Amino acid sequence: MAETEIIIVDYGMGNLRSVQKAFEKVGYHAQITQDPKIIAEAGRLVLPGVGAFKDAIAKIRSAGLEKPILDHLHSNKPFLGICLGMQLLFETGWEDGKHKGLGFYKGEVVLIPSAPGLKIPHMGWNQLTIVKDTPFLKGFPKDGSVYFVHSFYAIPKSTDILIATTDYPNPITAIVGEGNRVATQFHPEKSQSLGLGILKNFAELN
Repeated sequence: MAETEIIIVDYGMGNLRSVQKAFEKVGYHAQITQDPKIIAEAGRLVLPGVGAFKDAIAKIRSAGLEKPILDHLHSNKPFLGICLGMQLLFETGWEDGKHKGLGFYKGEVVLIPSAPGLKIPHMGWNQLTIVKDTPFLKGFPKDGSVYFVHSFYAIPKSTDILIATTDYPNPITAIVGEGNRVATQFHPEKSQSLGLGILKNFAELN
């Protein structure tokens, strides 16, 4: 397998084919797999996800995928987490009880606080506030909007990993990462040209 090949982790939860098709639109092949050996050898790893934190982390562990995912993260090879795939990187998720995540980042995933007139889940287009420059956002406009679908959001213990926020109505985490690793609360594959640009940047990262 080529070191540059993009591997999408299949743990039974997520819009895998839409992520794969989005990479194809920007000219890159991406393989969907649940094979721990292929994941361990990936040059670029994508952890997508749609659904509940509790079920997702249980599926990852039962499939023997926790170690190869964490090994990849610690190697600083290119990594992209999407939506639930971002939330799983944190220590604790509070959806339907308290659940232990992958723990790569310190922090927790909590329910978006209710406010008058605020709909939960947060669903639809929302503008990003970029707080730190990153190659993943090359060419992304300052007033760019992306597509969200979520009821929970991550609160990192350190702002050092915070790349962007979005207002709903208060600032909530939209992108975290450092080095060659990045994770988005929104769905790049559903965010039209700006989202495809992020995927292209990821695929072309040195």
